[in-house]
Amino acid sequence: MSQNVANVITEKPTKFRWVVAGLIFLVYTVAAADRANIGIALPFIRKEFHMSNTEAGGLVSLFLLAYAIAQMPSGFAYSKFGVRRIFSFAMIATSIFTGLIGSSSSPLMMKIYRFGLGLAEGPLPIGITSTINNWFPPREKGFATGIFLSAAKFGPVVVPPLCALIIQQSSWHYIFYWFALPGIFLSVIWYILVKNHPSESPHCSLTEVKYIESEQLSQKAIVQKRPYSLKWLDQLIRARKANPLDTNARVFRSWDIWGSTLAYFFVLGIVNVLLAWIPTYLINVKHFTIMKMGFVASAPWVGAVIGNLVGGWFSDKVLNKRRKPLMMMTSLSTTFMMYALTNAPNDPIFLGSLLFLTGILLNVGFSAYMVYPMGLTTKKTFPIASSIINTGGQLGGACAPLITGMILDAYSWDAVFMFLAASSFISLLVVLTITEPVEEPLNI
Repeated sequence: MSQNVANVITEKPTKFRWVVAGLIFLVYTVAAADRANIGIALPFIRKEFHMSNTEAGGLVSLFLLAYAIAQMPSGFAYSKFGVRRIFSFAMIATSIFTGLIGSSSSPLMMKIYRFGLGLAEGPLPIGITSTINNWFPPREKGFATGIFLSAAKFGPVVVPPLCALIIQQSSWHYIFYWFALPGIFLSVIWYILVKNHPSESPHCSLTEVKYIESEQLSQKAIVQKRPYSLKWLDQLIRARKANPLDTNARVFRSWDIWGSTLAYFFVLGIVNVLLAWIPTYLINVKHFTIMKMGFVASAPWVGAVIGNLVGGWFSDKVLNKRRKPLMMMTSLSTTFMMYALTNAPNDPIFLGSLLFLTGILLNVGFSAYMVYPMGLTTKKTFPIASSIINTGGQLGGACAPLITGMILDAYSWDAVFMFLAASSFISLLVVLTITEPVEEPLNI
């Protein structure tokens, strides 16, 4: 007994959860690149296969439709079997389908492989958010989720210049061959290093496990850290102490879950339109060269990385784990930014700066949609809630690029940006209807 006590007392503290966070960033950067590269290749694919705007939008949407279909089964699978094996298999399958897209010799094969990529990659975000929920204490979940979602935007940062370089040297097919390789390597690393729970990891000390499993800061600690009142904010966002949704039935009956799902539907639709269509916009409307397009198309995603990290940190540290304020800010500011893009000039520096700012504002509250259900659910029911919200988001992501193609065939890019502005404003109205779950309202 005394020997065991000595071992615990002298045990060296660890911070292995941040190694996990770093691996999350690498893995999802690769996954995001595997889905984003279609945007750069799309003008060349359209030329080879003679596609209209609507057909091109449908190709993009096929991936997102399959991605949405995979969310609910993934949530139930993770809830029952854990993350480790399912996640690693999904990452390998993602890499395989990415490579197969490059081998497409007809529009039909391209559509089949894109749909397969969506099914393969669909389990990844639920697996990552479940890992964050298990590996981080509440006070760090917002920032950890910001790291995850900054990876989702960092992939599109590196994609345009890399793809432009590959196309200059060979053809669009080789984009998918090269991008298929890193995911296989990282899936093996994930399987070796990341257990379902930190208590199962040989790299995680008992001290770190106890820290991760601490459910909340004491009210005294909160008061010491925040000598200002958030009472006015709690009234604005309808904050309340919520009973956890501890059964799947309660999750499915919760308007807070369905409201955030509907709002995420519109927000993710905007993100995916920018991801899939901005390169085409820059080439066909602004008449940029392939290399100039590559760098300007990266601008919103550089901003998105900053927005996700700042938003996650701000909601954790400044807003005391309140997620709804930044969700509201993103929706309102993005409405104005979409309108501003209708008058964007051809100057690459000015347009790049406008897209950069758009990326920041669109993503400062983006991570909140992933973290929000963590405050409503238990660790057992979280994968289900997360899969519901992500299904809604991905359905929005599937609809918006297709609708964009249809708008372009009938109208113009100004109509597209007004459609996106309206979508963002609707998301704001929906967010206003949900409540903010808090541990204890601060009345100091």
